[in-house]
Amino acid sequence: MHPARKLAASLSLIWLASSAWAEPETSQPSIFDEATERARALAEAPYEERNGALPEVLRDIDYDVYRSIRFRSEQALWEDEALFSIQLFHAGFLFGQPVKINLIEDGEIRSLPFDAAFFRYDGDAASLANQDLSGSGYSGFRLHYPLNREDYRDEFLVFQGASYFRMVGRDQGYGLSARGLAIDTASSSGEEFPAFREFWLFQPEPDATSIEIVALLDSPSLAGAYHFIVHTGADIKVDIEARLFARHDVNKLGLAPLTSMFMFGDVSPYPEDDFRPQVHDSQGLLMHTHAGEWIWRPLSNPQELRISRLHDENPQGFGLVQRERDFDDYLDLESRYERRPSHWITPLDDWGPGDLELVEIPSDSETNDNIVSYWVPKEPLRADEERTFRYRIATFDANRPEEPLASVVRTRQGWGAIPGQSDPPPRSRRQFVIDFRGEELSTLHDTHPVAATLEVSSGQSHELQVHRLPDGETWRATFRLQPDGDSPTDMRLKLTLRDRPLTETWNYVWNPNELR
Repeated sequence: MHPARKLAASLSLIWLASSAWAEPETSQPSIFDEATERARALAEAPYEERNGALPEVLRDIDYDVYRSIRFRSEQALWEDEALFSIQLFHAGFLFGQPVKINLIEDGEIRSLPFDAAFFRYDGDAASLANQDLSGSGYSGFRLHYPLNREDYRDEFLVFQGASYFRMVGRDQGYGLSARGLAIDTASSSGEEFPAFREFWLFQPEPDATSIEIVALLDSPSLAGAYHFIVHTGADIKVDIEARLFARHDVNKLGLAPLTSMFMFGDVSPYPEDDFRPQVHDSQGLLMHTHAGEWIWRPLSNPQELRISRLHDENPQGFGLVQRERDFDDYLDLESRYERRPSHWITPLDDWGPGDLELVEIPSDSETNDNIVSYWVPKEPLRADEERTFRYRIATFDANRPEEPLASVVRTRQGWGAIPGQSDPPPRSRRQFVIDFRGEELSTLHDTHPVAATLEVSSGQSHELQVHRLPDGETWRATFRLQPDGDSPTDMRLKLTLRDRPLTETWNYVWNPNELR
């Protein structure tokens, strides 16, 4: 999906091993410190709504016109001077608030003025070529680097729109998005969208494999300074330090937010008129708790807004994961959902007690982002308070390399009746099927006493069984659930060998009103 459409959808919808903090040799902390002082000063003054200064001709252009404005690749910044190069995004369409971009080259700072010569105005945008576009500004930028092959610089990281940024690792295509911050997501008061207003981009050394970015963030409730250090490789890793200054109380501060899409697949009902077996950018939420437990929560496309929380203190990590990586899992030649990245958040200091919150929003279109996850500290951010948070966000494919347990490979659920039963139970009685594979579990013989541990918060569970599947590597747990009326049931299941965990913990909340 084009980032412009994904942003539009997300604005209208709402659901760790420690790592050293390292800075590249080219780091200039003084720029970050100056941005910090500016953020502090902003927070001490009333918020000023930024009214777009775009030329009128750009204010009402549509998606087709906007996508026909293309950056001239030969104009890329640092193209012949470093492994990294930068291309810019034009302002217009949904991106009516230009951002200021500064370059730090040879220790000197220079502001980058708007230049229409950087762009081609093709097709539907051809009429703009003869217009006076001075003062239009840039809506963001993208980084290029020889990620997949040595003779071509791939686009791999984009900053555009509010505090959104998107990135991909090797052999991946864009899917979910990250944000600098989430405020009051899924709250009755309405969500607030902080925005990056200014960037400082540090020119790296010719052979450098990391690049540094500083950003200034502002919103009605707070201001902040952000320091990004981007490390390239098969997986992209971005170390982030956020210094936040509150103007007003923030009841729900969402740290390290991730935004994604889940239409159908896995545990959810399938549509009646779609040839594809699954449609989603992310399949599940994975969490590594402070105590060392790994929790897998399959995503869903609910009939009504659903908010769930996993409580912890100083979590080791969490993220949204696209676990199934085979084309046959999706059968979509255009969207190639099997190539969508997973993102993992690793706190780089203690975040204290709080909740990993998951927001799932009803959606009837894969063009809508309807999944949001973020960490909410227990203590709200109060007016005039300052806080600093550090974390790393990294791309990966299906599994975290540090997870030592078998993982959930699929979840299925259906009517809990027995075929041919003369007096079947109501449709609310459900059967759940959870398959696990990997690590020690996949080496065990079917004579090993592998057992399932199941907890349900309400209702009654029946017929819990464990079997090894014919492939010899996958193990299946099945059970039937009789819900307690219309009450949701929070379920947790894992496989053990002589009381020792073999798998991550499968966690799912079944809502009887989800029957369709």
